[in-house]
Amino acid sequence: MSIVYTDITLKNAWDVANAGRGLVEEKDIRSVAVHALVDTGAVTLVINEAVREALGLEIRGSFNAALADGSKQAYAATEPVDIQWKDRESSCRAIFVPDADEVLLGAIPMEDMDLIVHPRKQEVVGAHGNEVVYIIK
Repeated sequence: MSIVYTDITLKNAWDVANAGRGLVEEKDIRSVAVHALVDTGAVTLVINEAVREALGLEIRGSFNAALADGSKQAYAATEPVDIQWKDRESSCRAIFVPDADEVLLGAIPMEDMDLIVHPRKQEVVGAHGNEVVYIIK
């Protein structure tokens, strides 16, 4: 399988909530468009300092995480981030790796948005076409 990227928009979830409550204007929602590395082996969203700063995210705790090279350490966790891919959205806290070269889109937000990496096309697509389907068993 080759390396797959996709375009997503990240937003400060508190800004989005406050705009919904009429406390701030829509134009004041901090957001950033990124070309993210799709990493189905990563659990969640991973952002770097540039993205954290652009979104104005505070650090709220930490995650113990293992890197691809097997090394393990605690990484800071951010306030919630809204992730938008086309017409689909998800929210999660991000793992903050200050010097990360790229934003990584991991398995949990992809699953939440009902997305997969299409094996033949090598691109992100809806797991059930254009319809979001949540499987409940």
